[in-house]
Parts: sequence; C-alpha cells; structure tokens
Amino acid sequence: MLTSKQRAYLRGMANSLDTILIIGKSGVIDTVITQADSALEARELIKGRVLENSDTTPRAAADEIAEKVNADVVQVIGSKFVLFRQKKKESQYKLPQAKAK
Repeated sequence: MLTSKQRAYLRGMANSLDTILIIGKSGVIDTVITQADSALEARELIKGRVLENSDTTPRAAADEIAEKVNADVVQVIGSKFVLFRQKKKESQYKLPQAKAK
C-alpha cells in the first residue's frame, strides 16, 4: 500500500513515461495481464490507456490489472492510468518513507 507522498513521487516520475499498455475493445484479457506483468517486471512503473471503444472504465481496468499482477494503482486520470510494482532487489525508485507514529 502506497502512502500519499509515495504516490505523489511516482506520479511525478510517470509524467515522462510513454504509454505502453493499451486496453482495447476486448477489455482486460489474458494477453494484457501477461504484458502488464512483464512490463512491471522490467520497468516497475508503467502507464496504460483505455481506448474509447472499450466497455471497461480506466479505473476498473487499472484495479483489475493491479489485483492480478500484485501491483499498486498510482493514478487514474481520464483514459490513462499508472501502475507500480517495486522490485525486491535493485529497484530504480527510492520511495519516500512513511513517518513513524
């Protein structure tokens, strides 16, 4: 689970990313899940888009993909969404730490 500071950091990092995951008319199918999983393994942070002719909403698509590939939804704006799954070792993202209570 990401904190608001971590989400803000990742949103900033995602601004320069190209959209690599596209959800079409068929919705979230197995090939999309496989593509998202391998992209998250390689990049950790990916941007996706839901086409207008799709039956699913961007929020629903992002939530479904994140659940199936064990990732976090960073942001959903318009037809685009950002997903994040940090690597256990050698992560390229240094997330801000949550404050201790």
